[in-house]
Amino acid sequence: MENKRDICARTFAFAVRVVEICKELGDVRGVSRTLSTQLVRAGTSIGANVEEAQAGQSKPDFVAKMSIACKEARETHYWLRLLSQTGFIQKDIAAETADECNQLIAILTTIIKNTRERK
Repeated sequence: MENKRDICARTFAFAVRVVEICKELGDVRGVSRTLSTQLVRAGTSIGANVEEAQAGQSKPDFVAKMSIACKEARETHYWLRLLSQTGFIQKDIAAETADECNQLIAILTTIIKNTRERK
């Protein structure tokens, strides 16, 4: 059960990091506001879906929630790249956060694969 706590804690910490990035963008309007909203929605949804998966009613329900978390992580990675390339956030901050996001994608993919393979 230690892995469940680790992924829950790690995705929560990631959500905090995403919120901090969006706070740095400030109360903005226009394009940056839209991009910030997209990032915060996707970035915080990862952990929310991982938490929901912990209470999955069945193995397929667990896999479905973890799959959604993985998809949200991929979307988050996209928004981080876009915000970085357009100069809205510093490249080093975006790179560190994107690296953590890629690690979460790898972990979630492994959890999904291993859960599907268990009989």
